[in-house]
Amino acid sequence: MLNKLRLLTPGPTPLPEEVRLALAKDMIHHRKQDFVRVMERIQPGLQYLFGTTQQVLPLSCSGTGAMHAAVTNLFAPGEKVLVVEGGKFGERWREIAESQDLGVTSLVTENGHAVTAQSVREALDADPSIAAVLVQASETSTGVLHPVRELGAVTRDRNVLLVVDGISAVGISPCPMDAWGVDCLLTGSQKGLMLPPGLALLSLSARAWDKVRAVGPKNFYFNLLAERDKSLANQTLFTSPVNLLQGLAVSLDLFREQTLEGVFRKQWAMTAMVRAGAATMGLELLAKTHFTWGLTSIRMPAGIDSSVVLKAAAEQCGVVMAGGQGELKRCVVRLGHMGHVDWADALAGLHALKVGLAAAGGYSAARSYMEDAMAAYDGALEEGYPGMKA
Repeated sequence: MLNKLRLLTPGPTPLPEEVRLALAKDMIHHRKQDFVRVMERIQPGLQYLFGTTQQVLPLSCSGTGAMHAAVTNLFAPGEKVLVVEGGKFGERWREIAESQDLGVTSLVTENGHAVTAQSVREALDADPSIAAVLVQASETSTGVLHPVRELGAVTRDRNVLLVVDGISAVGISPCPMDAWGVDCLLTGSQKGLMLPPGLALLSLSARAWDKVRAVGPKNFYFNLLAERDKSLANQTLFTSPVNLLQGLAVSLDLFREQTLEGVFRKQWAMTAMVRAGAATMGLELLAKTHFTWGLTSIRMPAGIDSSVVLKAAAEQCGVVMAGGQGELKRCVVRLGHMGHVDWADALAGLHALKVGLAAAGGYSAARSYMEDAMAAYDGALEEGYPGMKA
């Protein structure tokens, strides 16, 4: 009772009241007109969110399901793909591709570093048979933002598809599908979309649809051609999480009201805020450049176990954050600030981080970390995010 629970993880994220109320509505039948009206309502909002004129397909699965759907629909066994492997979710692209008997060339990046367009160009030049580049927009396991726009400039003039996992980027940082030359963009409901887990969204470019037709259906559940036909009729191929789609309709209304520019401005300012506060505490940021918006990965000092930090932050402050993954498991704290989170939540996260650090045997003498964080937030909010139109 002492502290309000604050969920500052890389997902799931807190839900706006309007979304919670929509989720609590009476059930409707997924083959009746009430459901058709929901689908009619969400499609324009999804196209606005994705930055595309193509259909955006709701899939009843996690984001990993959408990754699997993309691979199984776009590629035939034996085809070659280039996977950007910059963390656990890059590894997941490789594992899915290998499970479908694709030839995988991995472009491995160091933890905290983004891939470069030049390295992708060189890999494609070295093997013209590569059919696609598979990459995360935001590699949540490390807090790195890969340069999707620059990668699109490399792939769009080749017979190479750009397949982007936007699970922790869509609705958080810019990734306009059509303008940036993305051939497949997918996301999940539990991050920037401010919904519970269980719904994924996927869209394909015109040339990606041509590739799907050429490969032909080989997946009963994730049959994207059949799913697209249903979507054009404001339906879904199989039974959908109806309440999640009702919540999605409200979430998309919120994006329209706030505008994508407004959302991105806030997310950029929150990112600047947390990074400034952590730096004032004397903590090292894992990604020095090309960092994710909506998540900050912070290295713990030598000898400090991040699991102890996280336990103390949750128990003493009511703030739930996440640890690292793989080799970063006990040495990184990931402080999430995506979705329905504001500056006060981020300040609570920074305070909890300092409390947890002390509980784990660390020390920071910083006194102005909250003031520095707020100054960074105000400055970034006023200046706007990188690439924002004047």
